[in-house]
Amino acid sequence: MRRTALLAASAALVAGVLARPADAAPGAPAAPAAFVHPGVTVSKGQLDFTRSKVNAGAQPWKGAFDRMTASKYADLNRTPKPRAVVECGSYSNPNLGCTDEREDAIAAYTHALAWYITRDERHARKAIELMDAWSAVIRDHTNSNAPLQTGWAGSSWPRAAEIIKHTYPGNWANSGRFATMLRTVYLPEVINGSHSNGNWELSMMEAAVGISVFLEDKASYDKAMAKFRTRTAAYVYLESDGALPKTVPSQNLDTREKIVKYWQGQTTFVNGLSQETCRDFTHTGYGLSAISHVAETSRIQGQDLYGTDVGERLRHGLGFHARYELGAGAEAWLCGGSLKPGLGPVSEVGHNALANRLGHAMANTEALTLRGRPAGSNNLFVAWETLTHGDNPA
Repeated sequence: MRRTALLAASAALVAGVLARPADAAPGAPAAPAAFVHPGVTVSKGQLDFTRSKVNAGAQPWKGAFDRMTASKYADLNRTPKPRAVVECGSYSNPNLGCTDEREDAIAAYTHALAWYITRDERHARKAIELMDAWSAVIRDHTNSNAPLQTGWAGSSWPRAAEIIKHTYPGNWANSGRFATMLRTVYLPEVINGSHSNGNWELSMMEAAVGISVFLEDKASYDKAMAKFRTRTAAYVYLESDGALPKTVPSQNLDTREKIVKYWQGQTTFVNGLSQETCRDFTHTGYGLSAISHVAETSRIQGQDLYGTDVGERLRHGLGFHARYELGAGAEAWLCGGSLKPGLGPVSEVGHNALANRLGHAMANTEALTLRGRPAGSNNLFVAWETLTHGDNPA
């Protein structure tokens, strides 16, 4: 009887494995027992390393810092431009507060970094002024691009807030109101994901993960991380996936024809190809950047996704696109032989983690990273990553 029970249990286990969707995210909780702060994309150790290098005048960090402080985002005279409802349509039509919101969020992060490196309290107070201005006013995001806009701005806000709340000894009286803003205006807009192109959901999950860290919300963190892992597996192809890319189950991409159409008509799949490669490299860069940011936050919080398929997909994704970004011509089987480069300043975080820390050979990614130094901002949700992550061992 015991043997029968064991056989039944084994059969059930095998059936469960076979029945499990190929793209299902691991079910184990991802949230740490206690959240690490500051812990959204950049850690205290990384900030301390950066500060020491800048103060010593070492390169590339000093040059990256100089580029940051010379930018419009570091202006101590910046005036916040909050509004109650930010309305963003497709291709920024209409653009009612969209650019202002994204750039004020990047500015808050910029001033938070400048505060940490220089200890000039004017920068901390400017970051607080920007965060307070928006938390006092904003109520909603509307129109077709609302989820993406919320994801982009919602990725930068918690980076700034984490540094100020957990390193600035001065008073941030309205930090609770800012937390309420993230919880009620931003998190509900992004936490349930998107069925649009993959960069949307990846950016939305980046925001959800970062917000969850700031709020110390384990349930939202776990939900966002599960969606992130499923979407990452469906965004960058690995040959181990099989003949066709993985899919997000709720999108019902259940035939080869549907999958090929969703992958912009591409029919040949190779390591590192992205769902948006044949659309353009710029949107692909958004997706790869968000993958690297979530992986970095997860590592800081104690779960190193770089050692999982997330890291493999990021490594191959960066390497594949870096080769063409560096000038290689497209083969006839790839996007009809025509590519649209423009990846953006998105490789520092992944290169540092995968090449420097884990020792993977990433010649093309390294060449592209070095060519782009010091990396600036894409004016959406990426900013100053040579400064924070370039050759950073922490």
